[in-house]
Amino acid sequence: MLVFPNCKINLGLNITKKRGDGFHDIETVFYPVNWCDALEVIEVKGQSDPFVFSESGLIINGKKEDNLIFKAWKLITELKAIPPIKVHLHKNLPMGAGLGGGSSDAAFFINLVDKKFNLGLSYLEKSHLASKLGSDCSFFINNEPVLAIGKGNEFFPISIDLSNYYILVVYPNIHSNTKEAYEGIIPKTPKNDLRFIIESKPIKEWKNYLINDFEETVFIKHPKIKTLRDSFYQNEALYACMSGSGSSVFGIFEKEPTLKFDQDYKFYLQTPSSKIL
Repeated sequence: MLVFPNCKINLGLNITKKRGDGFHDIETVFYPVNWCDALEVIEVKGQSDPFVFSESGLIINGKKEDNLIFKAWKLITELKAIPPIKVHLHKNLPMGAGLGGGSSDAAFFINLVDKKFNLGLSYLEKSHLASKLGSDCSFFINNEPVLAIGKGNEFFPISIDLSNYYILVVYPNIHSNTKEAYEGIIPKTPKNDLRFIIESKPIKEWKNYLINDFEETVFIKHPKIKTLRDSFYQNEALYACMSGSGSSVFGIFEKEPTLKFDQDYKFYLQTPSSKIL
């Protein structure tokens, strides 16, 4: 069985409080974008190793045991018996990009295994498993736009549809470290209500209200990312912002953009005809 784990972008990101557990409370809107990896799971009867993992595409550093897909498999096997499998991941989504690619791979794996082996896991059960792997991981179980609060793992429906626009996502070949992005951030109560802006304000006005607090620290360390963001506005983006803790930048356009990028940049253009697989 083959699936295509997609990424997400953040429409605004407010860091509102430092928590007692060392994490931060945030509020943001997760919006799915159809830039994808490819993930295949095959049942192999009689295979001595219950989990065989292979990969292609972008190089994933670290051991198999560090991969979120393997960790998802471990969590599932603590609840349900499944036969030996071979898992292949073709990595297309850049890592350290603020797009949630690793979380998406793990969540899609949970959904895939549940369906392939008729495990009968409920949405809540799958979300609970995914939440153990990362704050944004359970978002990809349902894979629909949400307002996310808390650590980014408490979700509420939100009315937002960007299917009539072009969404350009660019990774400027800079790995952004989330821990470093938090350094120097002073949590604060947002000036504007995120849901109200998203649901009530025209997209062309979002730039006046909708901010990503991480830009404050990341742009200082990586001015190239700010230059990239600004170039979107110079090319008629209705709204442009860094996604998550970076380093990817996205822009929302009424017309197909024609920006030129450095050769080592990776990018994806979602057109009005694109559909989440």
